Amino acid sequence: MPVRPVLCLLPPLLVAVVAVRHRSVLTEGFGHLAGARWPWLLAAAGVTCLTWVAAACTRQGAVVRRLPRRQLLAVQFAAGAANHLLPTGLGASAVNLRFLTVCGVPPARSSAALALYLLAESVGRVALLGGLLLAFPGALRPAALLPEGALGPLLLAGAAALAVAAGVPALVPRVRVALVSFLRTALGEARSVHARPARALALWGGALAFPALQAAGLVLVGRALALPVPAAHLAVAYLAATVAVALVPTPGGLGSVETALVVALVAAGGPAALSTAVVLAYRTVTVWLPLLPGALTLGALVRLKVI
Repeated sequence: MPVRPVLCLLPPLLVAVVAVRHRSVLTEGFGHLAGARWPWLLAAAGVTCLTWVAAACTRQGAVVRRLPRRQLLAVQFAAGAANHLLPTGLGASAVNLRFLTVCGVPPARSSAALALYLLAESVGRVALLGGLLLAFPGALRPAALLPEGALGPLLLAGAAALAVAAGVPALVPRVRVALVSFLRTALGEARSVHARPARALALWGGALAFPALQAAGLVLVGRALALPVPAAHLAVAYLAATVAVALVPTPGGLGSVETALVVALVAAGGPAALSTAVVLAYRTVTVWLPLLPGALTLGALVRLKVI
């Protein structure tokens, strides 16, 4: 069987399946776009394009080897589509891991670079959220984010997950040996990256710019639909929702992100109906519109053996 031609056709087919499954969300999202102010929407689309540039900078900063710039940027665009077709983070990670391997980065270092990217992106997102919460302490009403009595079970679940993560390597020697080997490689790669100021700047600058641009996109869509919430409060709501939903393994956060964003916008002071419209319009601009072009780019990169 010609595997590569089949793989080229697979992303657009998956897009069709996802679109059919979420057709009601798509219809409603495009309906809200029709009544929005277009200059703000065009600005949101431009900011969305810049997120791929920020992701490319962070990916380059996580690896010492110089990567081809145009291919790296195209891979980030395609990885965005893959990320919405597979469980959160898995699609983009698989595409970028394959790209690094094709570029000649050894598998162990490719995995270490991927781990460093994920760590930097998480730290950047949480740091940005923490900074905004310190600057705007009244941006969210925390009581509205969680149902009453839900904090205790969440803390217990988190403690249990940490105990399992610590216990498995301690009880299974093979896992412990593999983990120690990986950590040694990852720490060595991190030291090599931070020994080069340009790489460190790209890594951490991109890690901060990526969530900031995503939050700016939501702010612009909120302005397009006249959501009566200050821009800083919108940014805090977006970052809080994405941090909260990071552990939910749905493809691209489809469903979970929308729910969390609506709850966060209402907690920030937005009317429920208008907040829902803003979230649907935002996800249409940032997810649904780039999805098919991204899938076609992914197929082309597979055919050209870039990944």
